Amino acid sequence: MYELDEKVLINNAKKGDLNAFEQLIENYEVKVYNIALQMLKNEEDAKDASQEALIKVYKNLNKFDGRSSFSTWIYRVTVNASLDYIRKKKSHKDHQNLSLDENIEVKESVESVTEAMPEKTLLQKERAQHIYKAMELLKQEQKTIIVLRDINGLSYKEISEIVGTSEGTVKSRLNRARKKLRELLMDMELFKKECV
Repeated sequence: MYELDEKVLINNAKKGDLNAFEQLIENYEVKVYNIALQMLKNEEDAKDASQEALIKVYKNLNKFDGRSSFSTWIYRVTVNASLDYIRKKKSHKDHQNLSLDENIEVKESVESVTEAMPEKTLLQKERAQHIYKAMELLKQEQKTIIVLRDINGLSYKEISEIVGTSEGTVKSRLNRARKKLRELLMDMELFKKECV
């Protein structure tokens, strides 16, 4: 039923029905923003990139041919808009590294921890910040695959369609990215112990 409704919304939106487009996007705008936020690590940048992605979706909706699912297509547009944003920002700031915004709320699960356990909440936030800092040291290709698979839970098939490569390549890149991330986290942990 949902897929049928989505197809009707897509067809109506292609015919210029703005109400249908808004209803269609309503199902994806939070996920689009979250993907952009996880890639850009800055709330304002994520708002800009996700807005740009949704504008591109609107302008190019007639190009969506249904060979992949609509969700896969919109996430591919989001990843590309985020990568474009990163390239623009790097060229405008003389290749200055994007920094982790300390005000980002790391995960909803961290928020749901009760106030009765502040030590656990602090440890979870600290652990998540270490992961995000380590992810900043990964190659963009590796970071993108981790964001799509491990943070957003997309299937290998969806990721392969988003990044334009085979599922086998996605799996091997993901394994290498996870291994590199583990190495970086272990190095960070050793450095932290040496400083104590």
